[in-house]
Amino acid sequence: MLEIFSWLMLFPLLAASLTLLLTRDWRWQAGGLAAQYLAVFVFTLNHWPLGMAAAQLVTGWMAAAIFGMTRAPAEAERADFRWIFHLFLAALILLMMFSAAIALNDWLAEAGLPLLLGALLLIGMGMLQMGISSHPGRTMLGLLTLLSGFETLFAPLENSILVAALLAVITLGLALAAAYLLQLQTETP
Repeated sequence: MLEIFSWLMLFPLLAASLTLLLTRDWRWQAGGLAAQYLAVFVFTLNHWPLGMAAAQLVTGWMAAAIFGMTRAPAEAERADFRWIFHLFLAALILLMMFSAAIALNDWLAEAGLPLLLGALLLIGMGMLQMGISSHPGRTMLGLLTLLSGFETLFAPLENSILVAALLAVITLGLALAAAYLLQLQTETP
């Protein structure tokens, strides 16, 4: 039953990743990050106990709240069509990660193809997010996306509470670092 939800969660995961990539409004970014962690929760629920997966969900939502509370200033909007280029790059990432997920499915058959595809999609979109922007908030969103993809990929391999706690601390640390850098950026003229 959860396998069906995993396949269905690929669509909101893709929508959340595209929202993080394309939007400049902090409200949409915080909502996209929260939706992304909800999809990660469903993926990891197949392999982790409910308590560990829920802790990861709450940690992700706390990171989204921390990021949203900083009320990051939007980047300067330009009247160009760079969103088309970003969509093209996202389509390339999706195509590459789909082929990589099929290849990895032979090695990690117990993980399942939807989890592999979702994790690799998050890793690819996080790397894309970090690569196309120098804004600290967008870079931190990319790092959080990359880390959530790693957490999703790591879930079927390790069922350790200590590792889950360490990943939660890293997630909250990145969110606090993003809040500090965004606050520092608004204070400097």
